[in-house]
Amino acid sequence: MGKRARERARLEKQEAKRLRREELSDGTPTSSEAEAAVLMEQFRQLSERHAANTVSQAEFVEERRRIFELLDIEVPDDD
Repeated sequence: MGKRARERARLEKQEAKRLRREELSDGTPTSSEAEAAVLMEQFRQLSERHAANTVSQAEFVEERRRIFELLDIEVPDDD
């Protein structure tokens, strides 16, 4: 195999790897990222309801704990 053929093969292999990486990271969120986004939105809404006093402190703490555990975030013990 000549030097030019080896170089061409190497470049083709690099291009194939680049295309695979682009396909894998095409900007669409993975299922775990989408799930995390849904949970964060739930927490945002919960926080707004808590700030507006439409949910009790106990309900807020319980729901926050559930969401944080699903997100694998340390749950604060301050409440």
